[in-house]
Amino acid sequence: MPTFNERPNIGPMVDRLEAALGPTGWEAIFVDDNSSDGTADAAREISLGDPRIRVIQRIGRRGLASAAIEGMCATAAPIVAVMDADHQHDPALLPRMLAAIHSGECDVAVGSRFAEGASMEGWNRPDREKVSAVANQLARKVTGVDLTDPMSGYFMLRTELLRRDAHRLSGIGFKILLDILATIDTPLKVKEFPLKFAARAEGESKLDRTVVFEFLVGLYDKWLGRIIPTRYALFGTIGAAGVIVHMAVLSAFLTLFGGRFEDHLVSTFEVGQTIAALVAMTFNFVLNNALTYADQRLRGAWPLAKGWLKFGLTCSVGLLTNVGAAAVLVRMGFHTYPAALTGILIGSVWNYALSSRFVWGRFG
Repeated sequence: MPTFNERPNIGPMVDRLEAALGPTGWEAIFVDDNSSDGTADAAREISLGDPRIRVIQRIGRRGLASAAIEGMCATAAPIVAVMDADHQHDPALLPRMLAAIHSGECDVAVGSRFAEGASMEGWNRPDREKVSAVANQLARKVTGVDLTDPMSGYFMLRTELLRRDAHRLSGIGFKILLDILATIDTPLKVKEFPLKFAARAEGESKLDRTVVFEFLVGLYDKWLGRIIPTRYALFGTIGAAGVIVHMAVLSAFLTLFGGRFEDHLVSTFEVGQTIAALVAMTFNFVLNNALTYADQRLRGAWPLAKGWLKFGLTCSVGLLTNVGAAAVLVRMGFHTYPAALTGILIGSVWNYALSSRFVWGRFG
């Protein structure tokens, strides 16, 4: 169970697991991304008197998918389930899912929000239901598995099946089941169990309106991951959008001021290129924080301000290279727009490498 700031949920969830599974024959591993509310400490307190409870507290690592993979690989149990600790997933389904795997009826048992008999009335989020439905429709095309809910975060499978291909999983984003279904080459028998999806009890939601983007993360990794690092591909996609912003700002600036200072066209261009680069840099920071680094997202006014400043500082050399190279090309007689694009390309690799490390605290 991946957790983040869910201290009040831990004790009640252990009680619900015991009610569903009985007093023995199971263990629960809480994989906590160094929650500030003491979630890991709460789980450790329980584990002192209950050997069925284990804790992995991750320092400097975040992300639901990677937490799920780490937790599944940390158990010696022959069968493993992934579920949320926030009480949206009903533990009462676990015995039925376990029986289906034991009997050979399926390789993967999935708690589905959309199967016949399922319900999301307790969730009361029609907006998120529509987004999830669209993402599921796309996911079915990618995995080739006819499921009502391939984006589910509640599933069970044999641990050896997961460990065999764990090194091929991307571990990026939230949708670990989609990652597994799209990665494992062996045909899998999958059975869905209708889930009455409940409202979150306590803590912070790990998901937001980027659920469809999480699907795109999976596409990137499967199609480009072996050639280009997935985050770099995403960073580059946002960078391409930033190019459009950059060129639009530059064009507007030259239109407004180029005619007034015809004798100083290069100087006007340099100013316009600098302003356009700063606007595009801010645009890229906002989108990368929300999407590319969603699992490392900076939140709150002060962290965002510091992040923007770090992003600006780490990109400053790239910015100077961008502006300088473009200005040199213009002086050599190149057209302004090809020169601007060349400057953008030269600065992009630097921006990615250092911003990944110093803004969002990771390599690649």
